[in-house]
Amino acid sequence: MARFSNYQPAGVIPATLLAFNEDLSIDDRNTRRHLSHVGRTRGISAITVNGHASEVHACTFEEQRHILRISVEEVGDELPLINGVYADGSQEAARIANMADQGGASALLVFPPQSMTMGGQLRPEMALTHFRRIADATDLPIIVFQYPMASALGYPFETLLRLFEEVPSIKAIKDWSADPMLHERHTRTFQTLPRPVTVLTTHSAWLMSSLVMGANGLLSGAGSVIPELQVELFEAVQAKNLALAQQINDRIYPLAQVFYAPPFLDMHNRMKECLRILGRVDNAVVRPPLCKLSDSEIARLEQALRQANILPEGAAALAAE
Repeated sequence: MARFSNYQPAGVIPATLLAFNEDLSIDDRNTRRHLSHVGRTRGISAITVNGHASEVHACTFEEQRHILRISVEEVGDELPLINGVYADGSQEAARIANMADQGGASALLVFPPQSMTMGGQLRPEMALTHFRRIADATDLPIIVFQYPMASALGYPFETLLRLFEEVPSIKAIKDWSADPMLHERHTRTFQTLPRPVTVLTTHSAWLMSSLVMGANGLLSGAGSVIPELQVELFEAVQAKNLALAQQINDRIYPLAQVFYAPPFLDMHNRMKECLRILGRVDNAVVRPPLCKLSDSEIARLEQALRQANILPEGAAALAAE
């Protein structure tokens, strides 16, 4: 059962990565090490596991259960855990949701089913049925993962309003609409509903701009590498300290440029490589079809980390000696 009852998603929520051994099995030791590092960050409000950042698409149901279990053991007493619900079928999604509830998660991040890519946007009842199935399986608060409309997996604006009205356990939206005009409409509308729905931005390629629009939180895989900077930026924007926010954003900028460069699908691959460069994990193994980055791309990541003034583990102490 949830360790943080009545949890309301908001604030800075890093989505952690998943470490693998060379044989592609889950590397518990380095995964725990990573969770512990992120979990010690001042100011974060929760951690997300079993999401895009942890390559959930390549993990079995039992592996997802295992990932949640070790996450609860490592940081679950200090922070709420949000568990991803990634499934093409609503019955399987409900099974994952129930597993997360029983396993100690405090909220769910529900991905859109890939099965809706061929016209699901024209059938709002499909989205409603999917979320009702999940809500029937658990009382945990739900975060709707909103994809870009161009992906054919984004929910139309009116469909989102229906979801919020008819599924009361929806408490937040992870907004990846990838459209600044639509994102601002979401932010202005959803957070002022009679039953407000928090907008958690995941527009990490333009995070400062998004936060200035008024999002009440962020949920991002980049937080696996720069949780401290995300907290500082969020707090500066909340305090309306634009000058400080710009200074922090100047450090984030070079990393955003390399993380979200084409091909976009390598963003978490790049973040994992940064953890290796920084000495926070031992290797940067990814599961196929993802592949190891080239030496030239790793060099660009190293340069971006230097530009952001982020040092490898122990480097700051050595520099002070």
